[in-house]
Amino acid sequence: MRNEAKADFGQVLDRLGRIGFAGVEPAGLHGMSASEFLRRVEAAGMRVSSSHISLPIGDAANEVLDAAEEIGVRDVVVAFLPPDRFQDADKVFITADQLNRASELAAARGMRLGYHNHNWEFSTRLDGRPAYSVLYEQLSPQIFAEVDVYWAQVGGCDPKQVVTDLGTRARLLHMKDGPADSPKSAMTAAGAGAVDLAGIAAAAPYADWHIVELDRCETDMFEAVEASYRYLVETGLSQGQTRGDA
Repeated sequence: MRNEAKADFGQVLDRLGRIGFAGVEPAGLHGMSASEFLRRVEAAGMRVSSSHISLPIGDAANEVLDAAEEIGVRDVVVAFLPPDRFQDADKVFITADQLNRASELAAARGMRLGYHNHNWEFSTRLDGRPAYSVLYEQLSPQIFAEVDVYWAQVGGCDPKQVVTDLGTRARLLHMKDGPADSPKSAMTAAGAGAVDLAGIAAAAPYADWHIVELDRCETDMFEAVEASYRYLVETGLSQGQTRGDA
């Protein structure tokens, strides 16, 4: 919802609450104060599931974690690392070491660190194996996975097998759908594409949250987000706010 949030973040939160979402995962507060953000989330009947952050290392580490601490979030997720970090095993090992150190910094504040994938961690093969698998072998067991199931499939892997292999580490799922044929293709509402979201949900019973995320789509974004909610909740895959119509 980045474009809509830039225009009026408060209205985005209000509308998501009216749709019935139980939580929200911010990626920045779009100029809103932490206290106002929390007030609007609560007023919308939601909770903060987690937060996307940049990799908290170096001089910016405290600033990144301070911002997460202000909104009281416990699960922080490194949202993006570029493809060149996964080109060879040595680079993956360096990346894993940085994530492990970042996890220690987060743990010192009572937070848990996770990592959110894109397609290149799966499409890049190291000795015939996805770079993603090599990465998680090197990561501390304390680091959980926020599995973007759509990008895993675009990257050439079966997301059901990915979450099965991760087991209890697959704590957050980005329930994203679309044709899954190319990174350039637009996404669709959940349930309208080629991704077996029902099978993925069944393979990841330990997931704490199912998070709707659409990078882009050809329809109105709010319509796609609401259709995604309806599909996930009405099929029993996910749970929204506890109320009569959810």
